[in-house]
Amino acid sequence: MNILIIGAGGREHALAWKFSQDTQVDNIFVAPGNAGTAGEHKCQNINLTAVSDLKQFAKDNHVGLTMVGSEELLAKGIVDEFQAQGLVIFGPHKAAAQLEASKAYAKKFMLKHGVKTADYQEFTDIEKALNYLDSADYPTVIKADGLAAGKGVIIAENKSHAQTAIKEIMSGKVFGSAGDKVIIEDFLQGVEASILSFTDGRVILPMLSAKDHKKIGEGETGLNTGGMGVISPNPFVTDKVYQQFIDDILTPTLSGLKADNLVFSGVIFFGLMINDNGLFCIEYNMRMGDPEIQTVLPLLDNSLIELLQSGLNQSLSEVSLDWKDQHAACVVAASKGYPESYDKGMAITGTEQMDEKTICFIAGANTVGEEMKTNGGRVLNVVSLGNTREDAIKRAYHNLNKVHFDGMTFRNDIGEI
Repeated sequence: MNILIIGAGGREHALAWKFSQDTQVDNIFVAPGNAGTAGEHKCQNINLTAVSDLKQFAKDNHVGLTMVGSEELLAKGIVDEFQAQGLVIFGPHKAAAQLEASKAYAKKFMLKHGVKTADYQEFTDIEKALNYLDSADYPTVIKADGLAAGKGVIIAENKSHAQTAIKEIMSGKVFGSAGDKVIIEDFLQGVEASILSFTDGRVILPMLSAKDHKKIGEGETGLNTGGMGVISPNPFVTDKVYQQFIDDILTPTLSGLKADNLVFSGVIFFGLMINDNGLFCIEYNMRMGDPEIQTVLPLLDNSLIELLQSGLNQSLSEVSLDWKDQHAACVVAASKGYPESYDKGMAITGTEQMDEKTICFIAGANTVGEEMKTNGGRVLNVVSLGNTREDAIKRAYHNLNKVHFDGMTFRNDIGEI
């Protein structure tokens, strides 16, 4: 089978790496890919980004399955377009993708179907949003409604901070049109968790839990990013918490998808908050999380292609996920200045020196001549396995120290709890 992966980040490299191990897979095309996918077994980067070109490529090259990493393309309906041409694609149709593309849509869905979540208000009028701050409790959470590459969430410690955030989002357009509407949400104190899952419209099959580290600074300080590191499994997702996830989040989500005719074969990422009042759903993503999937996939023993085919055949209820009895830790190396402005074109060395229990998934880097150079904010992900969480973390940092590029930035506290 030929596979098409659409995207250019660490998530796409991890998917290509996992697919390449499967004997059922002949060729893997990554559009546009990066320096990591270019060097992966069975892989070939293709310089295509337009949906019309991607559809034609899939037809011409007998692509048997397409996966999309880009939330923007999913929100614009790439799945609907591929399916209309008889092409097999794993992911949500345009209507279901709105659960990620619009935070207001997702919150309404959660409340309608009894998914446990924080209370909120939504605003399209900046003056009404600013006036609401007089009665808000602090800290409070300000969210741009639309897609903002994982950066559209600001925790405002006081009214002044909240006012600044709303003005920057709604009138300053720091997140573009994603900030035409804002959500002001009750702040939940607790520990975050992420659970990726597969769905076939009939069931939702969860993967291992993970713990993301979103802020750029150690101790969860500074600006939000797309993710600076992950550990899996998440030590805070106990048996009790997992049962709460099934009862309060997963089951009503599945019922809601069915009731609202949003069934599809694809991925649902649950962003969660654990505290003394139980488990809350913060957000949905409708594709593989990055860098969560880079951390979870190396622990998965199942064939990924067989899992996706089960999803497409609506037979996930017959599937059991098999996991290595190990822990994984991922540390992200970013460009200096990320998540704000940063330089590109820095030479990268040392990525080929990983040990046998470590993988370097490339994200924002390309090949220039014979050199790998930085080409994005989050440049690469060093993922290590260990028999304990501590072993995995120690190994990840040991291998990260073999890598170098000018301005390399990373957190030193990934996995500390």
